[in-house]
Amino acid sequence: MAKYQIATIEGDGIGPEVCQSAVTVLQETCGAGVLDFNQYPGGATHYVRSGFVLPEDTFQACRDSHAIFHGAAGMPDVTYPDGTEVGNDLHLQLRFKLDLYANVRPIRLYQGDFSPLKNRASGEIDYVIVRENTEGLYASRGAGVSLRGEVVTDTLVMTRKGIERVARFAFDLSRKRNGAPRDGKRRLTVCDKANILRSYAFFRSVCDEVSKDYPDVEIDYAYADAITVHMVKKPDFYDVIVAENMFGDIISDLGAATVGGMGIAPSGEVGDTHGLFQGAHGSAPDIAGQNIASPLATVLSGALMLRWLSDRHSDSSLLASAQRVERAVEAMLSEKIAIPRDLGGNASCTDVTEAILKHLT
Repeated sequence: MAKYQIATIEGDGIGPEVCQSAVTVLQETCGAGVLDFNQYPGGATHYVRSGFVLPEDTFQACRDSHAIFHGAAGMPDVTYPDGTEVGNDLHLQLRFKLDLYANVRPIRLYQGDFSPLKNRASGEIDYVIVRENTEGLYASRGAGVSLRGEVVTDTLVMTRKGIERVARFAFDLSRKRNGAPRDGKRRLTVCDKANILRSYAFFRSVCDEVSKDYPDVEIDYAYADAITVHMVKKPDFYDVIVAENMFGDIISDLGAATVGGMGIAPSGEVGDTHGLFQGAHGSAPDIAGQNIASPLATVLSGALMLRWLSDRHSDSSLLASAQRVERAVEAMLSEKIAIPRDLGGNASCTDVTEAILKHLT
């Protein structure tokens, strides 16, 4: 039986709680000897103790392992001299050092009652946002100019290589899915501002070029402002959305809100050889250590990790395990057995974990 080494960084705030919950579920799902979760330090709390947010030993383990699993990072009061939060630097360093160019954010409505949108049924919202993860406006991180406290600039950077590879990733992802809930069509929506800025016009043109290699996937376009309306009015139209870094960051949070919030939003940051998986939410230090945090986003991120490992290593058993986890979450939520606080219930982190385990089939 294959054995996969998973570099695990529990991180800050609720990170240890939700990470431990997810590890319990994943190990139960996959069985003994399949996943080996190895703990390594990192994050804002570790920075306070050691001066390092990402120690070299931790980075080497992340580089050499089959995948990286992360709880949460960041403490609002732990900042660098420029005011930016230390914790965010953990996954940012990993993102750029390991070239994790595709940020994958599945948006799925597991239970209709959790959506603020009227008359939406379970499964009616089911799409993935693919955010270009290493270029765009965020490439200026730490490199912008502040002149005399009067003028500041940040530069938006796009390259043909960067756009082409994330577009191919998004098209390939659409081919693996069952199409949009509304009509079953495999569809890639390009989110940009091509009507205003040359950089986004270039983004769209490269996506158009790549689309010629995917005649079985329909290509669609939406300006970043308009898509915020469409994601609310017709979310069932979408299959896969691809966007520049900042736009992808913004619309993925909106998408999460339409299915219940950040507490049920998984994410993966992947490249050609490495993958980092964590819930899309923050570290919520105000509720840390109280056993009230929801582990759902982290558990679903674990399922996303299994899917990625399955593709990368042609291991169908991992795909089956990922599907078991997702079915268990959906069954538990549909039966309203253990609803966490952020979704309107009062179940503890432990309650949710136990309910998922009971529904594994």
